[in-house]
Amino acid sequence: MVRKIREEDREFFLAAAEEFYHSDAVEKPLPRKKLEADFNEMMRSDVYLEGFILEYEGERAGYSVITKTFQTEAAGLTVWIEDIYILAPFRGKGLGKELLSFVFDKFEGKASRFRLEAEPENEAAVRLYEKCGFRRLDYMQMVKDTDDE
Repeated sequence: MVRKIREEDREFFLAAAEEFYHSDAVEKPLPRKKLEADFNEMMRSDVYLEGFILEYEGERAGYSVITKTFQTEAAGLTVWIEDIYILAPFRGKGLGKELLSFVFDKFEGKASRFRLEAEPENEAAVRLYEKCGFRRLDYMQMVKDTDDE
């Protein structure tokens, strides 16, 4: 089951997000203060950032965070699936596919594009994303973080 994140999910989210952001699935760890800021934004509004909890047999099994933007290439709303993290005991149970279906349904008729990023080494995730209709982009992405200076 996928449901909207709630205030009582704070500690679960922070612990799971710390685990995710200290894994090989991401470029670099995020400090806890950034994760707390993310959670606070999800509680404040769902305009920019929206969070979801994945449950399996009544237990919190993971989380996902999406952001929304207007993208000129798509000429419409683009939903970025920023994080999908499933705790180890719950992997391989179809939760990733369930989450993606949930997001596609939620934005049906509203979004022009869905985007996500994956480390190439995360082969299981890449296979899932391709099965769900995602395709690889052939260009390099670049970022400049203001807190790296």
